[in-house]
Amino acid sequence: MQTMELIQEIRRLPLSQQFLVVEETLKAIKKEETQRQLALAADELYQDYMNDQELISFTTLDLEDFYETK
Repeated sequence: MQTMELIQEIRRLPLSQQFLVVEETLKAIKKEETQRQLALAADELYQDYMNDQELISFTTLDLEDFYETK
């Protein structure tokens, strides 16, 4: 279905359903954009973590047992 056909079909819907279509479409677009930005940020930081020892210095403690003091 082409864009103009979709628009025509949406215009045939009652107003409340038109709003629902717009709302759900905007939610989907926002979710996709957020996921894209998170993936981009993760990719950018990956090289930093691979090359900067200061960023990963505490990972040597990952295998240490942790005891909470009370």
